Amino acid sequence: MDFTARKRKSLRLIPNNSNSQYSLDLSMYNIPPIGETSLEEFETLAIERLQLMRVLEQAASKGHKINSEEWKKCIKEDLNKLDLKKFVRLMNGLDGQTELDINARRADHLSHFILRLAYCRSEELRRWFINRELEWFRLRFMVQNQTTLNRFFESNKLIYSPISDPEKNAIFNELLMSTFNMSDVNIKSSNFFKVPFSEVCSLIRSRRVFVKLGYAYIPTNELIVCVQAKFRANLSEALNVANHRLPSLDDDRINTFLLNLNHSYTGKDYTSPSSERKEMDIADLDLHSKKHYPLCMRHIHETLRATHHLKHKCRLQYGLFLKGIGLTLEDAMDFWREEFTKLMDHNKFEKDYAYNIKHAYGKAGGMVNYSPYSCMKIIMDSVGAGDHHGCPFKHWDSHLMKQKLMDYGVSTEGIDAVLELVKGGHFQIACTKYFEYTHSMQPPSSVINHPNQFFEESIQMSGEKKKA
Repeated sequence: MDFTARKRKSLRLIPNNSNSQYSLDLSMYNIPPIGETSLEEFETLAIERLQLMRVLEQAASKGHKINSEEWKKCIKEDLNKLDLKKFVRLMNGLDGQTELDINARRADHLSHFILRLAYCRSEELRRWFINRELEWFRLRFMVQNQTTLNRFFESNKLIYSPISDPEKNAIFNELLMSTFNMSDVNIKSSNFFKVPFSEVCSLIRSRRVFVKLGYAYIPTNELIVCVQAKFRANLSEALNVANHRLPSLDDDRINTFLLNLNHSYTGKDYTSPSSERKEMDIADLDLHSKKHYPLCMRHIHETLRATHHLKHKCRLQYGLFLKGIGLTLEDAMDFWREEFTKLMDHNKFEKDYAYNIKHAYGKAGGMVNYSPYSCMKIIMDSVGAGDHHGCPFKHWDSHLMKQKLMDYGVSTEGIDAVLELVKGGHFQIACTKYFEYTHSMQPPSSVINHPNQFFEESIQMSGEKKKA
């Protein structure tokens, strides 16, 4: 990838005719892309890769054991929901050579290198990216047949030759006693590889393989451990190199995009309410706040009702949420005016607050139709003393969180589960767990990543219809 080019009409990335480069579903990503792509495709591929990474992260958080069939099924379902069929295609191990297969591999290759630029900037970002890429690599590796794996090894100069049958027969009993979950029939029909024990320390530690004279004898299905170790080492080094070269990437268009990519929202757009439901009646807000609001919005609503005022950031967070669930500008003006004029006269409200409400709806100032805040934006916002905006799961202490959850009817079991997730920094998953424990243990369709998603799924689950 060229870090020095200053071309404005396109970015140098990849040639059009690259079928030979993309003949395999699996890649070590050793060869950077060259050629050109549009800025629009650059951004699209980055967002799609980020969606893939987040799907992988969330699959394990749903309680599925990594690499289990349930985990794989969950990933496929979520990718299909996001219309990321190109990645689903790479999970099937079909080794196809159609145009769709080539395009899927090309997108996988380009998007990987784009995200390297976004996630090489800090140790925390690098760690997250490497873990997700390892999961994605293993997912595809385990569905390849031996012929495809041999082609992959050859193309990447990875030398793994199975031991001969006489050698295997000589240590047959040792393999039978030491190899995890393999019968004598499996051992006879499987290839075994002799590798330095230092490459498979995790297998030795868990006593899954036979070791002799400094070498481990591993079946084909355990080769992933060796290859993954090389993949991790190569990627870690590549991210460090990319970080050192970032200063030479001097295109402001992509610099700004990459700098903020890890905070990007990749879900549904809630700028306008769902077409399935019309306007929200302000008379229903108190009831909806108890039944269908996420914790952040319920807390803000209750604070507004109790104090009849909110600070600017808090008004923005809640006001845009209300806009997203269907509150019209006219009703929003009435709602905020009714509350605020309990502490001030109408003239002060019209002078100091009415303009900001119109501005949020794109009816004043730059006429921008602002989007409701995503969970990531709310989580990353700064919160000071006396503020009520932000994400409760991140910004509240455990005592306040526990008390609020008790007040809202969450069971002791649920409180413990939520607090454990909060302790681990899994704020959106904690919100998802809160959804489950406030909806008779019915989970949402996916991990909560937007307050308006929480509201929409809660409404749909209850079967309620908003007033037209």
